[in-house]
Amino acid sequence: MTDGPAPDLVADVFARGCTSRAAFEDVTSKWASLVLLALGEGTFRFNALRRKVDGVSEKMLSQTLQALERDGMLTRDVVTAIPPRVEYELTPLGAAVAERLRALADLLEASVPQVAAARAEHAAR
Repeated sequence: MTDGPAPDLVADVFARGCTSRAAFEDVTSKWASLVLLALGEGTFRFNALRRKVDGVSEKMLSQTLQALERDGMLTRDVVTAIPPRVEYELTPLGAAVAERLRALADLLEASVPQVAAARAEHAAR
């Protein structure tokens, strides 16, 4: 009898093959983080989300949404209307991740003067 769970059941974000690491990589990509932050504000249709996340291409947004859906962070709901539309919404897991990303974004937004000063100091070296 062994003590503890089997090694393949232990989640370790530092382990190359761990599912948590793959999800971490998906969530922390620039576009995924911004999509999660946007969806933290509510449900969005594709084009509205593309306008909200300034600078993302259609292709990159589509790939990002697919990855986040695969990881269980959001749901894609096809609304049968005329014309049909697709809406994206966070799952409970996605909402929990977005809440933590929001705290990080708030910290970074509040720290813009310090970051700008540090960048100026670094550039002057």
